[in-house]
Amino acid sequence: MIEERYDTTCNISSFSDQNRERLLDIAKDRTYPEGSHLFWEGDTADKLFFLRSGRVKVTKSTDEGKELILYMYQAGDLIGQMDPFHSNKHSYTAEVIEEGEVGVIEQRDLEVLICQHCDFSIDFMKWMGIHHRLTQTKFRDLMMYGKPGALCSTLIRLSNTFGEEQEDGSILINKKITHTDLSNMIGATRESVNRMLSDLRKKGVLEYDNGMIVVKEIDHLRDVCHCEMCPKSVCRI
Repeated sequence: MIEERYDTTCNISSFSDQNRERLLDIAKDRTYPEGSHLFWEGDTADKLFFLRSGRVKVTKSTDEGKELILYMYQAGDLIGQMDPFHSNKHSYTAEVIEEGEVGVIEQRDLEVLICQHCDFSIDFMKWMGIHHRLTQTKFRDLMMYGKPGALCSTLIRLSNTFGEEQEDGSILINKKITHTDLSNMIGATRESVNRMLSDLRKKGVLEYDNGMIVVKEIDHLRDVCHCEMCPKSVCRI
């Protein structure tokens, strides 16, 4: 039996308890091993995936073959870009990076719920709105405030998603995130990320503990990226 750990900041929180149960009732559970894929860029987008356990990264490939990490999903998240009104294709790839139990939701089953329950359709539109806002804010940070702003925004998002507050008020990002991961999240080279992280360490903004990032001065990060104090359901990886 896999323990279900649904965080209140996860994007399925837009659904009421009743509608969450309705959604999960139509999900068909499958186990996906590490290294497998929920879908590939270009696949027909006719399913949603509810992550009961494990982790999934969603990436976009550039023309030069570079991988840009768009999202990092964890238990309790709903994954996919299915449009119940138009058929479309996935514009990114979802790779399983920690073996997980996944509930697969077929488009035809979702359409029945939308037709039968108007309150469910409203919750579904709320989820779509949160997902679009999450994407918009990420691209805003990448484009408007340069690589330092994008890195600081990403560190804040990581703190909101995986952060554990320490006794001294600092925040431990309780996942090992490599410099390569960070470079792929903001579309920068690994060398430039190394330099920016080194500058932040010299200023006392962050430090490392057993290979994990500890944010000491989150207000400094907020100043650099002109943080708009979005809710955690939006300000996340």
